Amino acid sequence: MRLLPCGSGAVLAEYDTLAEVMAVDDALRVANLPGIDDVIPAARTVLVAYHNVDRAALERLLIPAPAAPRPQGPIVEVPVVYDGIDLDEVAEATGLSTDEVVATHSSVVYSAAFLGFTPGWAYLVGLPAQLHLPRRSTPRTSITAGSVAIANEFTGVYPTVSPGGWHLLGHTTERMFDVERDKPALVMAGDRVRFVRT
Repeated sequence: MRLLPCGSGAVLAEYDTLAEVMAVDDALRVANLPGIDDVIPAARTVLVAYHNVDRAALERLLIPAPAAPRPQGPIVEVPVVYDGIDLDEVAEATGLSTDEVVATHSSVVYSAAFLGFTPGWAYLVGLPAQLHLPRRSTPRTSITAGSVAIANEFTGVYPTVSPGGWHLLGHTTERMFDVERDKPALVMAGDRVRFVRT
């Protein structure tokens, strides 16, 4: 772990693995240490914004503890029509039928590890190993908002129209990001997600 100051009111902690990031993120949220204003996890870092915080206590929480069961965040159910343009290709690459791809993808309760790429994009972990595929060799210039996709060990939903290189399995009509809502991002780090086939 390496700690980097970010001005007078924040610190960036760097880690070797996503598992360490998630463990520290969980520990910070459970501890609810007074003076912490925000906790922002990413793939290999955790940014903590604070004021009048017990710095020694904060630094102890930034040390990754041995793996423990993740606190059970709220479950967000996302209805999905599995009609993605890459569904057949994913089936061929994994050796599964398209029905097996859909059944496998929708059989898991995922955990939102962190947000990034674009507002409302949650990187969801827990994708079954048989669906782990590298990103597409050639990204598309425009992906429809609501597209449900997989790449590497992650799954997620494109919240807005954007370029992207993930494999498209289907789509949802849920708005993953809406600035008019009190909570603009439908899924936040620590939440759990279940994809419901419709």
